[in-house]
Amino acid sequence: MAQIGYTLMCEQTTPKQLVGDAVGAERAGFDYAVISDHYFPWLDEMGHSPYAWSVLGAVANATERLPLMTYVTCPIIRYHPAVVAQKAATMGALSDGRFTLGLGAGENLNEHVVGQNWPPVNIRHEMFAEAVEIIQALFTGDYISYRGDHYTVDSAKLWDLPDEPVPIGIAAGGPQSIDLAAEYGDALITTEPAGRLVERFKASGGEGKPVYGQIAISYDTDAEAAKERAHRLWRWFPAGWKVLSELPGPVNFAAYSKFVRPEDVAQQVPCGADVEAVVEAVRKFTEAGFTHVALVQIGADHQQEFLGWAEKELLPALRGL
Repeated sequence: MAQIGYTLMCEQTTPKQLVGDAVGAERAGFDYAVISDHYFPWLDEMGHSPYAWSVLGAVANATERLPLMTYVTCPIIRYHPAVVAQKAATMGALSDGRFTLGLGAGENLNEHVVGQNWPPVNIRHEMFAEAVEIIQALFTGDYISYRGDHYTVDSAKLWDLPDEPVPIGIAAGGPQSIDLAAEYGDALITTEPAGRLVERFKASGGEGKPVYGQIAISYDTDAEAAKERAHRLWRWFPAGWKVLSELPGPVNFAAYSKFVRPEDVAQQVPCGADVEAVVEAVRKFTEAGFTHVALVQIGADHQQEFLGWAEKELLPALRGL
């Protein structure tokens, strides 16, 4: 049976509400929660982007059983990998081992803010591999010095560690990154319900490791209102990763999505209160071999209604997958 997660979407929600939503997700019966880690929202209309790691600390304190995961953190430009290791180890200790560090190679949208160049994808993958090596080495608790092509670490050591090393999930969408995830990661994170990606991950060394996916939905008892909200806040999504990773700011996403129609978004996002539509969307992931699927409810003002619906109708229907 697939585990069903809840997404804390920082780009559309205030920090205090995110903590309350996590408590509500735990109460509703979600199996785990993931949190986005951005500096910017994709669109100005989304309106928020608090620091995910502060929110995570508060969520760890406010919840009791809910596993938590970054979905995902980029450890190559905005953060140095040694700092990411410290943050993740602290979260592992705070949450009594309920934390998984989800890592990815990032988006220009968030990484350009520190004034460094946005490298081509092959260089980003080189940087990413070094970053994961540093993080894993620091999770041992030993003093670490590292000299790579992209990063240097000078006699670093983590003083507060959880009882067990924090698991690392790696986001991937192509052959090179899938192989990297199989080699370095404890789990695969990918947004496309493609069996070929899961099979390559298994064949490259990921057999038996969890596979995480994510889908967006727009719950509302008024299907047209749900469709309008999905278009207003999620019209950037159909661009695909090769576009999403390169655009530098919300104004660029707005320009891209100017001609995206509501029906274009609705083709990818279940809109309304149709339980079976969401079940079928999740089924695509489970049939492709995914073990975990996190749901994103579009719209901060509709989280409590969504959580109530999920507890009473949606989660019971999804348990059969």
